[in-house]
Amino acid sequence: MLPQWARNKKILLGVSGGIAAYKIPELVREWLRAGCEVEVILTEAAAKLVSPLALSTLLKRRVWRDCDFLSDEHGWTIPHITLSGWADVFVVAPCSANTLQAAATGAAGTLLGAAMLACRAPVILFPAMNSNMWANPAVKANAHAVSERGYKIIDPDSGMLACGYEGEGRLPSTPAIVDETWFSIRENKDFAGKKALVTAGPTHEYIDPVRFISNPSTGKMGCAIAAEARYRGAEVVLVSGPTNIRRPSGVRVVGVTSAAEMRDACLAEAGSCDVIIKAAAVGDYRAKNYMEQKIKRGYASEITLDLAANADIAAELGRMKKPWQILVGFAAETDNMAENATAKLDAKQLDIVAANDVSADGEGFASDTNRLEIFFAPRHGQKPFSISGSKWEAASGLLDAVASILPVNEEFRS
Repeated sequence: MLPQWARNKKILLGVSGGIAAYKIPELVREWLRAGCEVEVILTEAAAKLVSPLALSTLLKRRVWRDCDFLSDEHGWTIPHITLSGWADVFVVAPCSANTLQAAATGAAGTLLGAAMLACRAPVILFPAMNSNMWANPAVKANAHAVSERGYKIIDPDSGMLACGYEGEGRLPSTPAIVDETWFSIRENKDFAGKKALVTAGPTHEYIDPVRFISNPSTGKMGCAIAAEARYRGAEVVLVSGPTNIRRPSGVRVVGVTSAAEMRDACLAEAGSCDVIIKAAAVGDYRAKNYMEQKIKRGYASEITLDLAANADIAAELGRMKKPWQILVGFAAETDNMAENATAKLDAKQLDIVAANDVSADGEGFASDTNRLEIFFAPRHGQKPFSISGSKWEAASGLLDAVASILPVNEEFRS
């Protein structure tokens, strides 16, 4: 389920003649799953690479082509004006070298080019082409020109290209394009100019080279917070334990394995951050004696595992935090949730603690939904409140709580 701000958005998609056009039905499907309305403009070259019939079947509406540009049948609707005025965001993917040149020079000889000129919503271009073409100075000059004119241009990914070359030129992944769409649509940029450190996932505390102590955390909550903070304008660094989920685009990821590695990464990053959100499920204990070789079956009839406590990262950050920094902790509880969570506010010098009952349905590890109880340190004078819904909705509500005390903490800077 999407937060309120992301619902019912209108996306205009321009598809130009690059081989990566074959990926576009998947992209359209993702937007439709999110409840968006989508209109598609196909260049004549693109229509040879992706079926207009397939796209119109997905959309349950027509697709627009150059033959509709001021035609006898549709000219009275002025498609380039109507479509561009309707859109909340205009995405061009793939953006070929020819379309990039049209955007740079303001060429309006095609429906796509004219619609770009007429659009006042955010325009995002995703160039995709042969790596030698992308490296050509003429293409680089056009990319610079469109950026200067207010369009957002996303550099292509590197990898094996359809033409057989390997290098920079691939269309970014569908999730990355969707992330950039949400970033452009998100009007509230209340974290602009702020830097946020978010932790996510579990830690693995190894007993021997093949066995470790951990927990069922997937990192979904932390990644949702990192993504939402980025959508709201923050520079985000995500310190993540081992996870199998996609990390959000547009954030800097520091991958770690153990609690000790997470501590080191957090201490290295925290000093430059305005907001620190400790959403990771960090292991409280590690094996006291690590075995250098795999413990073989038959090693002993019984094995006693001695555990040593890991550092309390949140408490350490609380002791070192500056007056203008906001520190948010998480409390995954199975009993006495409010009592246990609020005790952490003072003990760890937190500004906010987000508590959830991990034994409840829809609130535990690996769930796609969550219910958070938000508690503030008494000095902020804020009443507790609850958030429930998807992890994206929970992330949005938590950042609303952080935003509510940002101005107070900013007073300490002066």
